[in-house]
Amino acid sequence: MREFVVEADGGSRGNPGPAGYGSVVRDAATGETLTETAEYIGVATNNVAEYRGLLAGLRAAHRLDPSATVHVRMDSKLVVEQMSGRWKIKHPDMKPLAMQAARVFPPDRVTYEWIPRDRNKHADRLANEAMDAGARGEQWTAPASAPASTAEAAAQAAQAASPAEPTAPPGDARTGAAKAREAPARGRDRAGTPPGGEAAKADADVRAARTVASPGWAPADMGAPATFVLLRHGETPLTPQKRFSGSGGSDPSLSDVGREQAERAAAALARRGTIQHIVASPLARTRETAGIVAERLGLEVSVDDGLRETDFGAWEGLTFAEVRERHPDDLNAWLADPEAEPTGGGESFASTATRIAATRDKLTAAYAGRTVLLVTHVTPIKTLIRLALGAPPESLFRMELSAASLSAVAYYADGNASVRLFNDTSHLR
Repeated sequence: MREFVVEADGGSRGNPGPAGYGSVVRDAATGETLTETAEYIGVATNNVAEYRGLLAGLRAAHRLDPSATVHVRMDSKLVVEQMSGRWKIKHPDMKPLAMQAARVFPPDRVTYEWIPRDRNKHADRLANEAMDAGARGEQWTAPASAPASTAEAAAQAAQAASPAEPTAPPGDARTGAAKAREAPARGRDRAGTPPGGEAAKADADVRAARTVASPGWAPADMGAPATFVLLRHGETPLTPQKRFSGSGGSDPSLSDVGREQAERAAAALARRGTIQHIVASPLARTRETAGIVAERLGLEVSVDDGLRETDFGAWEGLTFAEVRERHPDDLNAWLADPEAEPTGGGESFASTATRIAATRDKLTAAYAGRTVLLVTHVTPIKTLIRLALGAPPESLFRMELSAASLSAVAYYADGNASVRLFNDTSHLR
């Protein structure tokens, strides 16, 4: 029985935006390219384009030999996991495409493998060529080309046979399959693709950062950064009253307003289509916010205790004016010295910064090259931003973060960071 390898990819310049897909069918034994196809599909999301690429690749393989077995290789974790039956398909635009793909070959003759993006360059190039053609008002046409040389075919076969690199972050309890990169996170904004369809190296280096930022993020030549999109939880009953609400208090849940804010944040993040993982503080308000977003994006939520809010000790539940009245000396010391603790043995800002820095380093190592939503609190977000900017501790008192606001920090291999602040829930409406 003949065996094919199908490599497929899709992308959207805007997510949703002008989109296209590419797929290539290889002979599994020789690595020879048998056929390739690409198409500009108009305005669509990354996920839809990826599914369209998969469907086109399977159909191309079926035309070559309907009795063959097929091994699909894609750098979309979402498509691989959903087509393998391990993840549910929730989005209405993807369900019919997945059903069509599942019917091309009998399920027992198709296997799926996730591969890193740099091992899916052929299909990626075809997808970009299709989008370039669409930008010119044309459809992609296959160029006339000679068959691959023996050496080239052997290299392709070796790549097709090599196992995917492990993707699970160190110490993560879930499997590599469940935790590896997921497509809405990719959010491939390929507007910078140069003529001819070859993706620039700089585009690969900063793709994660650029998907959450406006122009102005500088390219790096040391690999893709770990990009943390920082989401403050939605309002609780204490938020509009401006009461201290840390990790040592009543642990309130979201209010109705807070849940609505979380829904709007989820919708905005779904439109952006860049989030690959979600990590939340263990407190109720952050877990609830993260859960609302995760449901919309079809992702799981990991909890990291390092993202919890500062413990404000005896000040929990009090307003600033009430603390000023009851504990004036302690409050003055706290405002003047990051080492000072709130009354009753709370956590100093210096201790919070130490904890946040350690959490940052752990997550940066675990999620290098990926875009992660961190659902956390005012002090952790301000601290991450302060540390990224190299700002002094007193800068914490000069930032304001609205409930359910978004910010982003991209961390590069040399320790440098780029910061993007949104800090306004109006953009979520």
